[in-house]
Amino acid sequence: MLLAAALLAAGCSDQRPPGEVVVGAGADADSSLLAELYAAALRYRGSPARVQRMADPVAALDSGQAGVVPGFTGRLLQRFAPGAGAVTGKDVYRAMVAALPEGVAAGDYATAAQDEPAVAVTSPTVDAWGGRDMAALVRHCSQLATGSVSGTQPPSQVGGCKLPGPHVFPTGTALFDALKGGQVNAAWTSTADPGVPEDVVVLADGEPPLVQAENVVPLYRRNELSEQEVLALNEIAGELDTSALADMRRQVTKGADPRQVADAWLAAHPLGR
Repeated sequence: MLLAAALLAAGCSDQRPPGEVVVGAGADADSSLLAELYAAALRYRGSPARVQRMADPVAALDSGQAGVVPGFTGRLLQRFAPGAGAVTGKDVYRAMVAALPEGVAAGDYATAAQDEPAVAVTSPTVDAWGGRDMAALVRHCSQLATGSVSGTQPPSQVGGCKLPGPHVFPTGTALFDALKGGQVNAAWTSTADPGVPEDVVVLADGEPPLVQAENVVPLYRRNELSEQEVLALNEIAGELDTSALADMRRQVTKGADPRQVADAWLAAHPLGR
């Protein structure tokens, strides 16, 4: 009886069992890289953490199989509130937080780290359209012939432009070859895509923005992480930017290990400076 009482008291002293924080990742390398960044931040602050690949990390977070799952604000918002119309970074984050399931919380989002849909065009198209931003695309809506990579889901509408269905290509290389060859005049990519050729122009999303924000953000199980662990997650927001995310993705695409890439980035950008 004394042993049972002692075990019960020990169990009540800590709501979360001791051990590693599991950071959930999807099957793709980009998801693993993002998960490794947050796992590295947790380890930096003294908490053991490991990345585990899962078929559906967000569902695993809701069920308790994962303690932390990073993602992008717009995609998470559309998962929890399909059709939500928020566009700006702040509005998308607020709407996402309001739509989260009970028991799931969101850390700080990285205002400077985005991977939102973007359109690449050739320099002659920029000259013909008379602009280097998404507003130029909207003005020439009736002339669009868009392309995308298989497995991606580009927006169906930008501003007042209802977009035609894209021509689908098997790889980014094939897509950009088609863009340069004139088969399409607008190629869907993203702001953190490391595979965009240097000789094309990615249209900027101006003010007010026309494309829903996609900022890096961590989700975690409410009341299961310590204050120090939540702080570690939030500190990523102050250091990570789109350029660094694209560069790390480029390294992983070339065969680098996501954990080593994440650890190297954190070593160059120590938290809490």
